Amino acid sequence: MVPDDRLPASAFEPVRPAYGTASLADVLPSVSALLGVPGATDVLGLRERLEGVDRIGVLLVDGLGAHQIPVISPYAPLTAQLAAGARTVTAGFPSTTPVSLTTLGAGTPPGAHGILGFTVRRPDGRVLNHIHWADDPDPRSWQPVPTRFETAAAAGVAVTEVSRPEFEGSGLTEAGFRGVRYIGASEGAETADLMLSALAATPRSLVFGYHGELDKRGHEDGVDSPSWREAARGVDALVDRLVHGLPPRSALLVIADHGQLNVPPDERIDMADIPDLQAGVAGVAGEPRVRYLYTAPGARDDVVAAWRSVFADRAWVLTREEAIDGGWFGPVPAAHRSRIGEVVVICQGRTISLAGGWEPPSVGRLIAYHGSVTAAEMQIPLLIAR
Repeated sequence: MVPDDRLPASAFEPVRPAYGTASLADVLPSVSALLGVPGATDVLGLRERLEGVDRIGVLLVDGLGAHQIPVISPYAPLTAQLAAGARTVTAGFPSTTPVSLTTLGAGTPPGAHGILGFTVRRPDGRVLNHIHWADDPDPRSWQPVPTRFETAAAAGVAVTEVSRPEFEGSGLTEAGFRGVRYIGASEGAETADLMLSALAATPRSLVFGYHGELDKRGHEDGVDSPSWREAARGVDALVDRLVHGLPPRSALLVIADHGQLNVPPDERIDMADIPDLQAGVAGVAGEPRVRYLYTAPGARDDVVAAWRSVFADRAWVLTREEAIDGGWFGPVPAAHRSRIGEVVVICQGRTISLAGGWEPPSVGRLIAYHGSVTAAEMQIPLLIAR
């Protein structure tokens, strides 16, 4: 059964990424400016709230979109209190975890850093899953932009990441968070205590923490399911511990990487069931809300026509050039363009595009999804406590 995620009609309006004004790419440059990192600009205007702060914690709650705040409120009262009157920023595109984490860490739009989807096709034709990524390809080559943690550390700021032990040294961590002192921790009280300890250890510090349980429960059971509500309580306990334990001259920012929406069975279109969607497709990547299609030579236009015919107004079916020229990724250098499919399918409403035979069946058994351009997925809260 798919729970009611209580999204209003406005949550399905498209939202463009606000690169350079109010996006995830602007968070750490703004934080760095407050901490005195040369060349950093306070794009978000954080100094107005945080003048005099020289210790900043950034907690990312995976899956806590701005449109999840009203749903989480009964189970996370402190988080809801912080959200009252708070501003929102946007994720990058696609609005998915590896893209967003690297956009945050590198402080650039996705086109520049090159982590352009949950999965993408490599030059050798294999598919790279950015979540299950070790050292092939080399993260420093695949993502060439210096991280904001590296530049902060070079300026004398103590930079620390507190996250799950299994993420240490992963390709995604090296791509988006290289330069940090990594501390493994279980999610919850241990994360809070280690973040607070790192904040207090030096007078100029930047500490990043990650909490993933809310996103996990949304995917598996749906937004506002009983397990999601329990995860929401865990988020509030973590935020409470951090807010009430902040050392002097410190502040906490709570952000997210994307929101989520629940998908009913009748909104699931599987290309494995429709021969017209298979014709001319030589490779598939991305994820159900933003599908990348790599086409056989000369087949691109036919693939576009077939997918537009089947999906109609349930998806935007664009060529790679249309997606890039539309500014969704920010500027994309030549070295990164081939990672994007020749055809980009951006699902609208609650529709998802499944790729039976190309990805694990478990992908189609999830309840909540994200990745596309709706407000529910793109708009994320920026909560501040000091």
